[in-house]
Amino acid sequence: MAGNNHGHTLAAWTGVTITFLGFCIGGAFTVMAQPLGVAAGCAVALLGGVVGLAMRAAGLGQKPQPQRQPQPRASQEPASASASAQS
Repeated sequence: MAGNNHGHTLAAWTGVTITFLGFCIGGAFTVMAQPLGVAAGCAVALLGGVVGLAMRAAGLGQKPQPQRQPQPRASQEPASASASAQS
């Protein structure tokens, strides 16, 4: 994990922070039995995802990195399997 840079961007931190605040708002209003406040908390939580995606689209997210293609391995049959196939 030391070489991984997953989520260490301004877009990720902002999106997660706004979403967390939305869950906190929704949880507080759940305890107070206020359905309108719960709906507002859900709206803020969804807004966090939208803000994160918008910031990523604006270039504040992680830059795409080329994927390494795994090298195909040569299939090697066990010696016992090839011996039984010849019999």
